[in-house]
Amino acid sequence: MRIGFGFDSHKIKKGGKLILGGVNIKCDFGLSGFSDADVVIHALSDAILGAMSKKDIGEYFPDTDEVNRDRDSSDFIKYVKQIMDAESYQINNIDITIILEKPKLIPYKQEIKNNLARILETEEKNVSVKAKSTEGAFPVDTAVCFSLVTLVKSKF
Repeated sequence: MRIGFGFDSHKIKKGGKLILGGVNIKCDFGLSGFSDADVVIHALSDAILGAMSKKDIGEYFPDTDEVNRDRDSSDFIKYVKQIMDAESYQINNIDITIILEKPKLIPYKQEIKNNLARILETEEKNVSVKAKSTEGAFPVDTAVCFSLVTLVKSKF
């Protein structure tokens, strides 16, 4: 079994889209970033890559390469899945914590969970998505995500 940890954060900006775990969240702001700034997929990708002792997501998809500007982060996690498959790893467990003051993410957590399970070809029961607010303890102009992953070698 291999364990990986991932973290990402992006500043909130007026306008744009808020994408979390590949899901479009209805609100009046987005996140600032070179790609679509999906903190969930970025943190999860780094956690999976870390569990396999690989480079971080920024080395695979650098913000110095214009092809990655405004890129859909689902491309990143799909690429990470290809690396997992090539090395015969599969998801054992994913634990994600999203920290964002608003909007409330309760209506979106299941959709995020389903989307990630679908992309990573794992059972939904292997994915946990939690949403927290800081009640003013952190800056309210930032979205943060932590991800912990356990991988196991496939048996074939």
